[in-house]
Amino acid sequence: MRRWLTVLALCLPSAQAAKLTVFAAASLTDAFTEIGQNFDAASGNTTTFQFAGSQTLRTQLEQGAKADVFASANAAQYEPLIKSGLLGPAQTFARNRLVVIAPKTSAAVQTLADLARPGVKLVLADKSVPVGEYTRKTLDLISQAGTYGPDFSARVLANAVSEEPNVRQVALKIQLGQGDAAIVYASDVTPALRPDVRTLGLPTRFNPLASYPIGVLKSGNTAVGRAFVTYVLSDAGQRILKKWGFVGAK
Repeated sequence: MRRWLTVLALCLPSAQAAKLTVFAAASLTDAFTEIGQNFDAASGNTTTFQFAGSQTLRTQLEQGAKADVFASANAAQYEPLIKSGLLGPAQTFARNRLVVIAPKTSAAVQTLADLARPGVKLVLADKSVPVGEYTRKTLDLISQAGTYGPDFSARVLANAVSEEPNVRQVALKIQLGQGDAAIVYASDVTPALRPDVRTLGLPTRFNPLASYPIGVLKSGNTAVGRAFVTYVLSDAGQRILKKWGFVGAK
C-alpha cells in the first residue's frame, strides 16, 4: 500500500480531490465497487462507475460519452478504441473462466451433456457480449473434441430461450428460475447468487482464460485515470479481484 501511495502522489500533482468516471464490464461490478471504495478512501477522490456489457460501453464511448478509464472483458471491445485514438494502451489486469450455473430448484441440467438435451431452457449472453463470445468459442472447442458429438454447439445454441446484453442479466435470470441453466463467468457466482444456484465446472481444455484489458481515455483526467489503473494492478487491487473470483494478472 505504501508503494502505491507513492505512485499516487506522483500521478496527482494537485492536492485537490478529483472526480473519476470508470466504464467497466458488468462482471466487474462487485470487485470494482470495492476497489473504488478503497481507492477513494486512500486518495480522497470520488469514483463513479458505469457497469454494462463491454460492447455497450464501447459504443457509448464512440458516441461521445465521457469517462476516464475503460475496463473491458475482452480485447475485441477495447482495441477499436485504441485505433480510433480514444484510448491509450491496454494492460491486462484480470482473467476469468466460464462456469455453468443452474437453479438449485431444477434438476434439468446435471451434466455438461444435458445442455444439448431437447427441451432444456438455456439463458446465454448475446454473441456481441464478451461472455457470449467466450461461450460460443468454448462450445466450438467441445464440438471439435467430439465428446458429445460434432453438432454439440449447434444443439446447445438451439436451446437458448434468451440472449442477454450483459452477464449479470444472464445470472439474474437463473437466480429467478427463468431458465434451466446458463453460462457465466466464475466471478459471477457471487455470495448473493450462490445460495440459489448449482455450478458445473467446464474442463480447462475447453475453457481458456478470458483476459480483461484496462486503460485510460485520452480525453479524460489522465493523471487520476493512471492512478486508478495503478491501484487495480497493485497487490491490494489484485487481492480484491481474486476475492471476487477472478484470476489475477500477477
